[in-house]
Amino acid sequence: MGQEPPKAPVDSPAATHRVLVIHGPNLNLLGARETHVYGSTTLSEIDTELRARGARLGVSVETFQSNVEGEIVTRIQEARGRFDGILINPAAYTHTSIAICDALLAVGLPAVEVHLSNLHRREPFRQKTVTAAACVGQVCGFGAASYYVALEGIVLHLRGKEAHAKPEKDTP
Repeated sequence: MGQEPPKAPVDSPAATHRVLVIHGPNLNLLGARETHVYGSTTLSEIDTELRARGARLGVSVETFQSNVEGEIVTRIQEARGRFDGILINPAAYTHTSIAICDALLAVGLPAVEVHLSNLHRREPFRQKTVTAAACVGQVCGFGAASYYVALEGIVLHLRGKEAHAKPEKDTP
């Protein structure tokens, strides 16, 4: 019989944090779809790695994928009171969905927008994001690792630490 993995201490600030990961349209095809753009890692592999990294960080990770905008909006709304933060890859809805942006704003949970590719180096229509305005940060361009960096960022944010250094103030 193997040993159980160590559990986060009950008094740990991260012991109760829950993160919802939402994957938008066509991400269920990762690993087979345009691998030259999105890589060969499957969505299942990303989800498995997110849960493993979450466990190491002492946070619970739940994942959800839908090709339907309304289902994504509903899942965001249902996150209120159940989750502490959201990672979201709205995929093509990034560029068009006021509904997803409004849902993120309405629930008031910190969210990080994630993209596998670097939107800013792609076609002009992909460079516009309407959903990022509802997020505390955005990670893009690192393939599957974008999700992992975003998870670390939201955990830092939830724990009240800054993910980036503050500029030092000049002293007289």
